[in-house]
Amino acid sequence: MSNLAYKYNQQRVEAQQQTQVQVKTVRRHAKISLGEKFLAMLLIAFVAIMAVQIISAQAQIYEVNKNIEDVKSAIHEKQKINGDLESQVKELQSPERVMKIAKNSGLNLNENNVRVVEKK
Repeated sequence: MSNLAYKYNQQRVEAQQQTQVQVKTVRRHAKISLGEKFLAMLLIAFVAIMAVQIISAQAQIYEVNKNIEDVKSAIHEKQKINGDLESQVKELQSPERVMKIAKNSGLNLNENNVRVVEKK
């Protein structure tokens, strides 16, 4: 019986040794200090503010470019209108038209009363 008790105790000791060997090491994450949290929050806030600033600047640039394009199209339209009006003025100033209106009004051309005026 003493042999059995010895074997039983020996098995118990071996089981305890095995359990001690199988103990797993648990990693603990390093805690983030208050200062590090504060710096991280400052960095995040800075990045967010800069992102908003960049987006705001891009929106303003887009708006200015849109206004420039609107002004360019208005200028082009006005130039087209001016060109049409200039051609209309040339048409209305043509000597043939003036003579036709003069004849319809009852005026006659007298070569002795015509004076040539030149621009200086």
